[in-house]
Amino acid sequence: MHLGRPKTTVNTRHTSVAEEVLQLALFNGQTSLENVLVSFESKLCGSDDYTFLLRELGNRGEHEKAIKCFQFAVRRERRKNEQGKLASAMISILGRLGKVELAMGIFETALREGYGNTVYAFSALISAYGRSGYYDEAIKVFDSMKNYGLKPNSVTYNAVIDACGKGGVEFKRVVEIFDEMLSGGVQPDRITFNSLLAVCSRGGLWEAAMNLFSEMVNRGIDRDIFTYNTLLDAVCKGGQMDLAFDIMEEMPANVLPNVVTYSTMIDGYAKAGRFNDALNLFNEMKFLGIGLDRVSYNTLLSIYAKLGRFEEALDICREMEGSGIRKDVVTYNALLGGYGKQGKYDEVRRLFDEMKAQRVSPNLLTYSTVIDVYSKGGLYEEAMDVFREFKRAGLKADVVLYSALIDALCKNGLVESAVSLLDEMTKEGIRPNVVTYNSIIDAFGRSTTSECLSDTGQISELQTKTSSLVIERGIEADATDGEDNRIIKIFGQLAAEKGGQAKKGCGVKQEILCILEVFQKMHELEIKPNVVTFSAILNACSRCDSFEDASMLLEELRLFDNQVYGVAHGLLMGYRENVWIQAQSLFDEVKSMDSSTASAFYNALTDMLWHFGQKRGAQLVVLEGKRRQVWENVWSNSCLDLHLMSSGAARAMVHAWLLNIRSIVFEGHELPKLLSILTGWGKHSKVVGDGALKRAVEALLTGMGAPFQLAKCNLGRFISNGPVVAAWLRESGTLKLLVLHDDRTHLENTRFQEIPNLQTIPL
Repeated sequence: MHLGRPKTTVNTRHTSVAEEVLQLALFNGQTSLENVLVSFESKLCGSDDYTFLLRELGNRGEHEKAIKCFQFAVRRERRKNEQGKLASAMISILGRLGKVELAMGIFETALREGYGNTVYAFSALISAYGRSGYYDEAIKVFDSMKNYGLKPNSVTYNAVIDACGKGGVEFKRVVEIFDEMLSGGVQPDRITFNSLLAVCSRGGLWEAAMNLFSEMVNRGIDRDIFTYNTLLDAVCKGGQMDLAFDIMEEMPANVLPNVVTYSTMIDGYAKAGRFNDALNLFNEMKFLGIGLDRVSYNTLLSIYAKLGRFEEALDICREMEGSGIRKDVVTYNALLGGYGKQGKYDEVRRLFDEMKAQRVSPNLLTYSTVIDVYSKGGLYEEAMDVFREFKRAGLKADVVLYSALIDALCKNGLVESAVSLLDEMTKEGIRPNVVTYNSIIDAFGRSTTSECLSDTGQISELQTKTSSLVIERGIEADATDGEDNRIIKIFGQLAAEKGGQAKKGCGVKQEILCILEVFQKMHELEIKPNVVTFSAILNACSRCDSFEDASMLLEELRLFDNQVYGVAHGLLMGYRENVWIQAQSLFDEVKSMDSSTASAFYNALTDMLWHFGQKRGAQLVVLEGKRRQVWENVWSNSCLDLHLMSSGAARAMVHAWLLNIRSIVFEGHELPKLLSILTGWGKHSKVVGDGALKRAVEALLTGMGAPFQLAKCNLGRFISNGPVVAAWLRESGTLKLLVLHDDRTHLENTRFQEIPNLQTIPL
């Protein structure tokens, strides 16, 4: 925090004798230290020399020698105020070394013997507790000062605010301490505001951070590099990357950005999915000659891995090691996750082995990542082996690992087993997060059949030798541990599902009951849903067989967020005119999120509307998404790019695009010679080039008689000649085919007005 800050209390009053004693103290053992101090006692110049010795011994990690020197000095010093200075210095040194119990012992002794009742001693102990994360104790010491008739000064307030920040205390409580500081007439300085900004940074409270920064400016307090970097961290964590970029652009007028500045910005862009912006900043760093640190290297490597650009990721690894920074667990985790998402399981296995050979210990995230990768790839026996290794390492499953297992179950259509594991997770005292629940909600209806398990989690007898072996090995090896045994059985069950042997037949109705139970648990645990939750609920609605089932699920939105429910319900029921203003407000919030999250919400809402016949409403939603650039470069006069759209959104967009080029034709303009509709290759389908989106668009074009054919060189691209399409658009019956309508429309809405006032709730 104080890096680069001019020191205001540099002690240059020690004598050359103190430096001589220091060298002897470092050379001799503790037993000889007393003799050294006694022999130089008459030459040492009071507390200044002793404070120098304490500080220098502490800087070298010699805390035992420092304590011995402190005890000697206090016995020789008769003046209480000088003893108090020595005590404050000793407490501060021990606090920096993380020896908080020893610091507390020095403080209690000083207090008992009458020289510790000073603001500086209390401030030093508060700082010591704060450095070690004991914020409760720091606040207790702070509150106890009043009992001793002491008034906190700026050093005290800075120490307690810093302790609160390190301990994760709510911002509201920290503001109360800050307000108390101001009302007591204590003026805040740069360190005060830097500490307050650090509290905002940890919670992503970007608006509060901006307000604090503005107050610094208004008070005329200088901003240093830590001020800007901490502000940027808060703004980036709040997802406000455009604002963060503006702040960084203004920095050179006050202080030059450093490697931490760039690392913070690159990480922020990466988390927002804006990889090109992140890489541009990396190139800017290189151009300016700013050397990368471990954090920036790992962030860059993670970006390249997520993009599947592994040659460049490995180049970063080589550059990193060439600069003397070895690959650490963060490096390996990024590579494992990147290769896993690309389905490169041999590389995952090789990296995992290399990591251990290099004596880089896998952490909880490593195991969770590898288990998740193997599970999603259907390599359940390998996942089980990694889980056993995880157990041998003495680690305890956390929310990330449980969420990975639940996600694997859901992606295999085993929704009830996922809910069962969710129950077990909560019984183990592990609190699920919103990601855990989103996986289960989004899984609804994805499989044509869902398994039905008994409470004991037993599965049907397996007919395949491999699957039987998987379960037998797991149960025999882990029968002593109920929780782990359950997870082993899950891997066996997944293997059985892969072989087509899992017990089936609970049906969609049973799945609906499971999902409703999940909603209830979210309410009980007060887990706040996010926009991904809303997208998952809307996706679940679009997979319902009946309007009644969809309405039952949609009704849950009312409990989560009245605004999202009001818009979705209003559009579904045909009350478009009444809810469109509310929809605009909702879309404003969604647009502030990263592009993948925003497009997922638009896709989910459009799919639900299209599925239940509200096709005109679906088209209005996708056109709004186009206007807001949710999907970049989605159309031109010659090409319609649908590969980032869902089935319903794509079909609604095809109608809108064809109507658009029809207007071009009727205005007397010629169409481009070649027209294209891109749907993607269907890389996630069982057969490349046979994706669900391509099939849906193909059926739509065929049904309308639109003269488009599959391109021979690109299985995801439909093409046609401009003149041929123009002729088809001029036909008398074409317009009727292109104009979409809603199955349900209500020009006047009396029932909708009975819905409670829609309130904007942050997503």
